[in-house]
Amino acid sequence: MSSDTDANKNVVVLGAGVVGLTTAVMIQEKGRYDVTIIAERFPTDPKSIDYCSAWAGGHHVSFANGDERMQKIDSATFDKMWELSEPGADAEHCFLRIKETQFFYDGRDGHYNWYPDYEVLPQGSLVGVPGAETGCTFKTLTFDAPKYVAYLLARFLSRGGTIVRGRVSHVSQIAEGGVDLFSRGVASTRPVDAIVVCTGLGASTLGGVEDKAVYPVRGQVLLIKAPWIRFGKTASHNEDGLWTYVIPRRNGEVIIGGTKLENDWYPAGRPDTTEDILQRCLAFCPELALPEIRAQRAPTVDDLRAQILEVGVGLRPARKGGLRLETEWLNTPKPDVKIPLVFNYGHSGSGFQSSWGSAAIAVELMEDTWQSA
Repeated sequence: MSSDTDANKNVVVLGAGVVGLTTAVMIQEKGRYDVTIIAERFPTDPKSIDYCSAWAGGHHVSFANGDERMQKIDSATFDKMWELSEPGADAEHCFLRIKETQFFYDGRDGHYNWYPDYEVLPQGSLVGVPGAETGCTFKTLTFDAPKYVAYLLARFLSRGGTIVRGRVSHVSQIAEGGVDLFSRGVASTRPVDAIVVCTGLGASTLGGVEDKAVYPVRGQVLLIKAPWIRFGKTASHNEDGLWTYVIPRRNGEVIIGGTKLENDWYPAGRPDTTEDILQRCLAFCPELALPEIRAQRAPTVDDLRAQILEVGVGLRPARKGGLRLETEWLNTPKPDVKIPLVFNYGHSGSGFQSSWGSAAIAVELMEDTWQSA
């Protein structure tokens, strides 16, 4: 059971990545809750290896791979993002609607037929990508990750949300001391009614959670200037972990990559990986090079290197067994008083793609615990 002292329930969300922000926004906008996000990093901070959401490409291309539950989560998120990207919408500046072309070296079915304008590529269209066995096209959108998480933070604050910078060592600290323990250094008089854990990789070390199934998947990408690119392309082999992609942003920047290296914690760009990405992406998409160069000769890696704005590295928060969406009861210092501990983490590289759908389930789980108490 939980406290009913206040008209609004008091909810704390741990983590300010895309999943934590989206979950907090959804709870706050229901109108029955006072929500505080506690996190060590926020979207407006300088980029850091400790904040993966700032490094995402990214495009909405589902990793559900036919899993009915995950496809439903990703589809709900796509619908919401499509709405946010509408001309004139508050978040339009964060998105670019594109035609995406996917090539599969392993001949798999990407299960993308639920996207708008989905078409299977004829065999004749695969010749330009050596080794590709199957492929498809569909309509989707890309997002400027740093701008989008900043938008979510602003939206949360503008609707009455509160943020506190702090390092939570154990969830029991919040259960006993509340928000004021981290904002003022003293225990709150107002009890917490629920804690929602959206800590990504931090779930492996957070006391009271300590999920040893959580591990990093290192991604390295390049941010280049190529405003003429207004389409997306990806070539992949699922089992081998090979992913080559071109993801344009609305502002003329393009993310090219990438890598998927499990349990690799290295926080900076590796020069040999940068060269590999340049070579792969130029061969895959020569249009990345300046049009005036392509009009005169075949572009080289040196030509593309001159367009680099930034080398990015992010640690995707993966989890053996996949996404964790469930609830436990957490004891408090008061006898016979427990509060729900809701988990929403383990998204790996699909945090943006599944953010709204997983947030909706997390909110439902939280509310269901109160109804069943």
